[in-house]
Amino acid sequence: MYGSTALRTGPDQRREFRDAEAPDAPAAVKPLAPGVRWLLFVAAVLVLLAGIQLSVFTEQTGTHFAWTIINPMAAAFLGASYWASVAIEALAGRQVAWANARIAVPAVLVFTVLTLVATLQHLDKLHLGGSFAIGTQIVTWGWIAIYALVPLLMLIVLAIQLRIPGGDPQRSAALPAWVYGVLAGQAVVLLGLGVALFAAPAQTAPLWPWKLTPLLAQATGAWLISLGVAAAHALMERDARRLRPAAVGYVLLAILQSIALVRYPHLFQWRSPSGVVYLIFLATILLTGAVALARSARDRSA
Repeated sequence: MYGSTALRTGPDQRREFRDAEAPDAPAAVKPLAPGVRWLLFVAAVLVLLAGIQLSVFTEQTGTHFAWTIINPMAAAFLGASYWASVAIEALAGRQVAWANARIAVPAVLVFTVLTLVATLQHLDKLHLGGSFAIGTQIVTWGWIAIYALVPLLMLIVLAIQLRIPGGDPQRSAALPAWVYGVLAGQAVVLLGLGVALFAAPAQTAPLWPWKLTPLLAQATGAWLISLGVAAAHALMERDARRLRPAAVGYVLLAILQSIALVRYPHLFQWRSPSGVVYLIFLATILLTGAVALARSARDRSA
């Protein structure tokens, strides 16, 4: 990761630089900066912990989370999203080439900024003050500190990353045209609905297939927007090798969100239009994630 140290890796990671030896390829492949790598690893640990708070202690957020989530389906959704992000950030942090890791960075940056905004807008809902247990207050202050610091640190390390010389490895694992069409549709729907939930939570929350408070609507909107950013980013990368971290995260997200539905089926509006759209969304992210993952694995073994 530090200079030549990043290149002393196993054969699978060294393969990321193979394409740079081609006559028409850049002289050197831009490596992943040490700061970006470690920030992604730290972020993976933090979202793992948040996932535990929301997926394990789903109905105990009054003491184990930064604010109380009365609807456990809403907490389970957030917890599944955090746990799926573990794979995206951890796998991105393990990459050698910047091109194969950057799919995670814009989405994480957008999500942390939006979550910070939502947090600051609803400070009165957070577990702050002497009426809450010390442990609960510590969790809450930790939440605020994380979302205040991570975006700033990410901007700093991203600036350093962009100053590192080098280019991208050649694309070698194109996806079927229909996958790009599905990704484009996902980006439009996720960004549109995410912005609506975040900008007008009280008006848009009734459209969601389970009950949301304004804070939960904005938290959900932050996830949808970040996923939409990732889908749009995937269209620009257009290479399964570069999408491997997001592909694994997509598959996990579909599986974990399905588990959340199994846990709380009575809280989901199965026959509503939004419920049907949500189920279709889960199917599409599972399909696109699985196809991208299979294509990247085939290229890796070639």
